[in-house]
Amino acid sequence: MILEMKVPSPGESITEVEIAQWLVADGDYVEKDQAIAEVDSDKATLELPAEVSGTITLKAEEGDAVEVGQVVCLIDTEGQPAEGATAPADEAAPVEEAPKAEPAPAPTYASGTASPAAKKILNEKGIEAAAVKGTGRDGRVTKQDAIDAVPSMGTPPAHGSRETGTKKMSLLRRKVAERLVNAKNETAMLTTFNEANMTPIFNLRNQYKEEFKEKHGVGLGFMSFFTKAVVRALQEFPDVNSMIDGDHQIKFDYCDISVAVSGPKGLMVPVVRNAEGLSFRGVEAEIKRLAIRARDGEITVDEMTGGTFTISNGGVFGSMLSTPIINPPQSGILGMHNIIERPIAVEGKVEIHPMMYLALSYDHRIVDGRESVGFLVAVKEALENPVELLMDNDLKKALEL
Repeated sequence: MILEMKVPSPGESITEVEIAQWLVADGDYVEKDQAIAEVDSDKATLELPAEVSGTITLKAEEGDAVEVGQVVCLIDTEGQPAEGATAPADEAAPVEEAPKAEPAPAPTYASGTASPAAKKILNEKGIEAAAVKGTGRDGRVTKQDAIDAVPSMGTPPAHGSRETGTKKMSLLRRKVAERLVNAKNETAMLTTFNEANMTPIFNLRNQYKEEFKEKHGVGLGFMSFFTKAVVRALQEFPDVNSMIDGDHQIKFDYCDISVAVSGPKGLMVPVVRNAEGLSFRGVEAEIKRLAIRARDGEITVDEMTGGTFTISNGGVFGSMLSTPIINPPQSGILGMHNIIERPIAVEGKVEIHPMMYLALSYDHRIVDGRESVGFLVAVKEALENPVELLMDNDLKKALEL
């Protein structure tokens, strides 16, 4: 029986996927549930498992865009695994006598080769001998040819390589590019900046990170402080935690925080659901879980949709300052940057402190200047006074130690 394997729907609103990579070859025998291909949607990369065992016939090429429900391969359930038995000795094919090797022809000056004198001149000019049309016997490049040769604009030096390569962007990368352009063109995006003194958080982490990790099995990182500070600010300024739908504004009484993480297919943005109800341990554990799934290519569409606000921590890559682009249809994104010791004025004195720039990009159609600046100040205040504003003055309870 021949089974037609069709592209399953990877999620709501997705109508097309791209064959990123075939994991089997045409004519291979596959087992039921064996991963036979990786497919890219506009939100994630997913594996396509074989529905039955049998011999496979591929009906699409790598890089092809195929619609959901389209047949991409056939599986013959009557096919059998190939056996590696060798032919019996008495049935072995006769061994043909190898042809006698003919003597190699004497070397000549073929087209593109040059005399020693010509090579020296060409090397000084940075010109490849193959790029010069020789006038000597059999196309030999003579000394005069080398003298007359003029290097053209862009001629690569003889000692370097100037090769170029092209490859088709994945469907996921193309969709990200399209969404970023749309965000720039369809929103009134504006960015406001501030900075935060990270000394209090540094001191807390240095004091409790070992005890926290030993008890909970996850590290006490910066992302839990960032997430808790963002949740507090969103609750104080709910317009930042909303989005536009036509002529209506949709406000959310929950905080689903999208967190940008690096994956094998590029930047992905999984969602920490109901972050307002998570403890420091809960935030760290969830971000770790999502980051591992993104790194291993196991993240699902559902885990990357529905966020109400985004945090992008470019500081892990060394970014000093940036203007992050809104993740539509959200109305705001907070960019965190690298932490650098800088001199600042503290009560009339110059002190060195670990400082971090904050950048909030927001949709000015729905978020006014008062809300955007107030939101960023609220985040700054929480990061600079975490025990009081994020832990209700009970550090041990907040960290569950």
